[in-house]
Amino acid sequence: MARSRPPAPPVPTPAERARTLAGRARHAAVIGEPEQSDGDLRAAPTLHHVPATGAATLQFPDDHALVLAARERGDALLPVMLELSDVAPVSVRRPVRGLLWISGRLRVLPLRVARRAALRIAAEQPDERLLDVGHGETLLRLEPTMVVLSDAEGTEALAPTAVAAAPPDPVAATGDAWLAHLAAAHANTLSALVPRLPVHLRRPGNRIAPLGVDRHGLRLRIETEDPDATDHDVRLPFDAPLSCPGQLGEAVRSLIGCPGEVPGVRPTSRRAAGA
Repeated sequence: MARSRPPAPPVPTPAERARTLAGRARHAAVIGEPEQSDGDLRAAPTLHHVPATGAATLQFPDDHALVLAARERGDALLPVMLELSDVAPVSVRRPVRGLLWISGRLRVLPLRVARRAALRIAAEQPDERLLDVGHGETLLRLEPTMVVLSDAEGTEALAPTAVAAAPPDPVAATGDAWLAHLAAAHANTLSALVPRLPVHLRRPGNRIAPLGVDRHGLRLRIETEDPDATDHDVRLPFDAPLSCPGQLGEAVRSLIGCPGEVPGVRPTSRRAAGA
């Protein structure tokens, strides 16, 4: 008789996860095709902003090789790939939670258009570096053609339109700050989650860290005492999908099965949030 497996916990769709990663990734690199340079051109922008559409705005110094190459291409546009790294907001041995690659073509924004774009970005993501646009810094726009997501759930190729149409996760904007606060100030809450782990991961020497959270559940990283051993990620599903960040505390209290103190969403410093 075949053994039945318990159903896998629910997770956001690949398009939803791609949208979330694009919005929160703090590390970006632009990779040019070999024919545009003596080798693969890999460059980190001064600043990057990626909306749900994937049409990323990238800031580089005026004299950067990527800016010069895009200007030379003109209307033909420059084929590149933008790599976004999603890094955990807490200290773990392997901090990259996922990668997103956005392939497309790059163009230089005219100064008037660039300044309007800088104002729009500043309204959403204030950053003093945007003041340098037109004063030694240039904005470029990536027109996306394909998106590839690689994370703990697998690897998926997506159309940019599918990512843009995906609903935003209700805890995406505050989740990382909440995870950092949970790790820094609520070790007792994490210890109370140990009984929810698979039996073989409940050893006293193992370290538990909050790795990720979304509307469907909480992801934990279990690190063993052996630094060369494989780390284990465990997803604990919530009783019901969350509709707002304010439900996080109650959702985790339900996982623990007791009314003890669990952090809700509260103001957290950028340093504590890993920003």
